[in-house]
Amino acid sequence: MGESKVKLAKHREKLLTCAGVQTMAGRVQVRWDTESTATPMGQLAYFIEFLTLTGLWSRWLESCPLRYSSPNAPTKAEVMGTWLLSILSGHKRYSHVTAIRCDGVNPGLLGMGKVISEDALRNALKRIPETEGTAWLDTHLSDSMALLLDAPWILDTDTTVKPLYGHQEGAVISYNPRKPGRPSHSYHTYLMAGTRLVLGVEVRAGNEHTAKHTQSGLLQTLDDLPPSKKPQLVRGDSAFGNDPLMTDLEARRQPYLFKLKLTKNVKRHISSLFRQSGWTDAGQGWEGMDGNLALTGWETRRRVVVIRRPLTGEVMMSAEDNGQQVLAFIEADKKAGKGITGYEYAVLVTNTDYEILSLGQLYRDRADAENAFDELKNQWGWGGFTTHDLHRCQLASRAVALVYNWWSLFVRLAHPEARREAITSRPWLMSSVGRRTEHAGQTTITLTGLHAHFEKARAALMRVSALLQGWLAEAAEQLTSTTVWRRVCDHLKYVLAGIAPPCVYRLLENNAAGIG
Repeated sequence: MGESKVKLAKHREKLLTCAGVQTMAGRVQVRWDTESTATPMGQLAYFIEFLTLTGLWSRWLESCPLRYSSPNAPTKAEVMGTWLLSILSGHKRYSHVTAIRCDGVNPGLLGMGKVISEDALRNALKRIPETEGTAWLDTHLSDSMALLLDAPWILDTDTTVKPLYGHQEGAVISYNPRKPGRPSHSYHTYLMAGTRLVLGVEVRAGNEHTAKHTQSGLLQTLDDLPPSKKPQLVRGDSAFGNDPLMTDLEARRQPYLFKLKLTKNVKRHISSLFRQSGWTDAGQGWEGMDGNLALTGWETRRRVVVIRRPLTGEVMMSAEDNGQQVLAFIEADKKAGKGITGYEYAVLVTNTDYEILSLGQLYRDRADAENAFDELKNQWGWGGFTTHDLHRCQLASRAVALVYNWWSLFVRLAHPEARREAITSRPWLMSSVGRRTEHAGQTTITLTGLHAHFEKARAALMRVSALLQGWLAEAAEQLTSTTVWRRVCDHLKYVLAGIAPPCVYRLLENNAAGIG
């Protein structure tokens, strides 16, 4: 090294070294490194290996409809890589991108030259044509789960409201249970039950939150699935128990299970059954009774199952369902010396021939969909990355769902025993100090644990890496990453089958048609 370079190095070292700070442990020196070779997400290298060997990352980039004419524009890898790292970090705003711009490890592993700025990311997404961009992300959302749909599965559909605080396109004041009077977007979503994987999502204006606005997207999702991969059941809350949707599903011979709103006619039906005998076990303290009903506006009579459970104590009512108070009756027979019994009721409508016990369990299992929404909104920034135009909000909702699916599947490979939400899996499988060093043309990443279960994480991640590399070796003759992805999905199908209660899967397997 020349004399001038030595002086420059000493000068830089002096500038990057603090005179010292006083602590309870005494005076310590602090060194500032402006050319980072470190990352707080050191273990992400294993997830990047998963994206690389399965071809998920390369196929996503290759099909991305982002086009630039300037030679100085960022690459697709830099744009999508920045977005990926931001989503994985749980960011909700484009401004949060600054938090990952000093990552000196992961961008290079993704083939990026740099992490781009928040403005560059916004502008890049604006350049993606609306129709092409939506189709691009919808295709990859579908591909992230298509190979998992061979086993019997249930499609959960729901709508959630996202309050807004700006002047975004589609920000309309409408039904908003948590923030009344606040403009919002509505997220119409289709989930693979049990796994919580997102099959599709569409962002609409806040006043387009009802099931009729979900109907077209739901039917299109079903129509795009090949016959062998269609769900054994479409399931939804009381917003979806309407005649137009059920008629369309019946025309497709698609089994469904919805809850009915407690309208006057539905309450009248409950009253007619109230004192009848013949109530049968519906599981977990519930009892049910079968019947048929033709409500106002329905073109045909449908199977309706009323389920109820006794309420204890003096407080009979507290819960709400879709903004409606849960119905309770009070039964009193003073002459017979009986006490007062109150019942909580739910009314299900279905075109299946499943027994009441099974229907009760199937509908109770739907509660897990709410857990998926909670994780997506509160741990993955779903509903974030908002801009004034609805187009980029559509892209953001799908991109977050896609990365969420990828990460969920990767975590399941690492921890097959049970599902782990991001609040648990990120610290466990992502967060450690990673430092990159170069020597003799070899790149090394040294990980320093920040988690109490760092050793367990090491064992899990190395096991996933061994699986991926083993499948790659088996697929060497085909020389295709899609073969590895297929092996991943074949492996996960057996793992994921254990999520739902065994009785539910036996029910679905034994009732392939499911239609009465």
